[in-house]
Amino acid sequence: MDAADIVASVLVLGIIFVSLLSNVVVLICFLYNPEIRKQVPGLFILNLTFCNLLLSVSNMPLTLVGLVTTGHPGGGSGYCQIVGFLDTFLTTNSMLSMAALSIDRWVAVVFPLSYHSRIRHRDAVIALGYTWIHSLCFSTVATCRSWVGYHHLYASCTLCNTRAKGAGTQFVVFTVALHSLTFLLTLIVMCVTYLKVLKVARFHCKRIDVITMQTLVLLVDIHPSVRQKCLDEQKRRRQRATKKISTFIGTFVVCFTPYVITRIVELFCPGPISPHWGVLSKCLAYSKAASDPFVYSLLRHQYRKTCSLLANKVLKRSQLNSSSQRRMENSTGRSDSTVSTANNIQAPADKPLGQ
Repeated sequence: MDAADIVASVLVLGIIFVSLLSNVVVLICFLYNPEIRKQVPGLFILNLTFCNLLLSVSNMPLTLVGLVTTGHPGGGSGYCQIVGFLDTFLTTNSMLSMAALSIDRWVAVVFPLSYHSRIRHRDAVIALGYTWIHSLCFSTVATCRSWVGYHHLYASCTLCNTRAKGAGTQFVVFTVALHSLTFLLTLIVMCVTYLKVLKVARFHCKRIDVITMQTLVLLVDIHPSVRQKCLDEQKRRRQRATKKISTFIGTFVVCFTPYVITRIVELFCPGPISPHWGVLSKCLAYSKAASDPFVYSLLRHQYRKTCSLLANKVLKRSQLNSSSQRRMENSTGRSDSTVSTANNIQAPADKPLGQ
């Protein structure tokens, strides 16, 4: 086990910890806050959280074991087949859930007045049903054709071209179709929808800026500091939408593109690929499960408010328990001191008169 494997193992371990913690917090917020459960995007976020949690407890630990043992932990066994099935299913499902979230945000921004009539819980359930069927089809075909096994390049149980002997062309067609209808489709949907959202957001910012400038012109006696604050807020407003959309698309591209490109290059390039690069690309794909809770949930006001309420509730309970414990200790100490004082008073009275 060399230094690169040690660094990769520490990286995978950190991703597992952050992913489990952050996704569990999202799940707790969803179960605690009824307002989040009433919203249609909450269903997509719940499905994405479910995929991330299952990926964190099934695939990531096996990759960690493969890095530590520098061997293959049960490749070709039934367990590795199940984990490989989950790898294809969960990754595909999470990508399509991100596409569904981008479509939901596009409808909410572009058609705000008719959003509730266009996107309902029934529509969200239908969309989630499609993501599950889509994911199950690809993962089932790969498992039934025995194209799933332990891949040394990625140190994980996943699609493996060495197990597709005698069906090389079919495996190539399947892999290209898989990444085209998941990664590429999701990327196109996210770019189209979020760029339209950005266009609408900038249009509204321009309207607000015009009103702000007209107000500042009319208010001649306004203090220069107040005027400067209005201009600074105007600048932040223009940058806020750009930052959010860049985060949505940027994290998707950074996390999944190296892995997908490596899988495609592996099909057509006869030369060997560095195993360190393969593990790094897989770790980047895993890191999406750790970043999704922050990108889509925990940085939003509603989730932050729910987290603060839960934290205050837990802290108040601990404070109440500690204060009640202190009261019991004080009352016990007082009773003990009272008993000892009474014994001291009573002791001289019990002595004989001659003493």
